[in-house]
Amino acid sequence: MNVTLPPELERFVQDKIKSGLFDSEAEVVRAALRLMEDQDRPILWAEGSIREKIAAGLASLKAGQGVDGEAVFERMETEMDEEEARSRS
Repeated sequence: MNVTLPPELERFVQDKIKSGLFDSEAEVVRAALRLMEDQDRPILWAEGSIREKIAAGLASLKAGQGVDGEAVFERMETEMDEEEARSRS
């Protein structure tokens, strides 16, 4: 695989090699890709988790187990009001 980098990234790669941290351009690129992979892993996990929750919610709705949205918001408001009242006491 051949990759063309803009001049500033080419300098960055060369600086990493000159620093002695890496022996080759390929090592720098591999390290960068590993970091990207590590950064992406939690995001991919979260996306999968969210998709699972959405699928479970849709299945509940299809099974007639949904809840009234207005009732949920009213309950949340009541709970927040109660918590606020407790914190003032």
